[in-house]
Amino acid sequence: MSRIVLGIEYDGTLFSGWQFQNEQRTVQDELEKALSRIADEKVSVHCAGRTDSGVHALEQVIHFDTEVNRTLDSWVMGGNTNLPSDVRIIWAKQAIDDFHARYSAIARYYRYVILNRKMKSALLRNQVTWCYNTLNEVNMHNAAQAMIGEHDFSSFRAQGCQSVSPRRLIHFINVYREDDTVIIELSANAFLHHMVRNIAGVLMDIGMEKQPVIWVEELLNIKDRTQASVTAAPYGLYLGGVFYPEKYGIIKHPVFNLLAPDVQRFEH
Repeated sequence: MSRIVLGIEYDGTLFSGWQFQNEQRTVQDELEKALSRIADEKVSVHCAGRTDSGVHALEQVIHFDTEVNRTLDSWVMGGNTNLPSDVRIIWAKQAIDDFHARYSAIARYYRYVILNRKMKSALLRNQVTWCYNTLNEVNMHNAAQAMIGEHDFSSFRAQGCQSVSPRRLIHFINVYREDDTVIIELSANAFLHHMVRNIAGVLMDIGMEKQPVIWVEELLNIKDRTQASVTAAPYGLYLGGVFYPEKYGIIKHPVFNLLAPDVQRFEH
């Protein structure tokens, strides 16, 4: 039995999320069907982090176990031949040691992209979230810094979130503007259900000056989801990358250079 690790890119527009659901189109289902054809046996995949309906991935990481012998190129090229055009395998490698796509990860990176102009985009309608009102990205960035470190994110989790603990460790969060686009980038050890979209909703209200910069800190202390903003739309959300300890040999996204220095202690 060997364990294969794959890097996956997908457009989440026409998917009902990552996880398999009966009679629904999901990324997991498409991948398992494609890889099972290459293996000529049933393949079950495990991911680094499940994404919701409409959410995209620049680099999702998955693994699966198989008894068949195929080259890494065969998994990539053969898998892509059998996948729909909105999912692509971008790399493959043999797992090292006790690697697990989810449990070996020590940080995840997400991007939330907001088109901040008067008109919606015809070309990017499913790839960005549109905001008509002018956003003050400086206020958004300054407010977001209160979330760095380990906190109780009860005000930022979905009502139906099933995580045992609401505590998460955010390594960095940056908000900046590129022309008429405002981008939120953040990394944490893990994320609660809808956590990034709820953070985006709060920061957008601050950016529109509906709320003060100090509001993020107040919400962290209140620990009440009903006191925060509505959940932002999924279209602008991207799983950007997953960070693993060096021993697993998974090339890290350059953005992880922004991780707090003490993150290295989680690698052992």
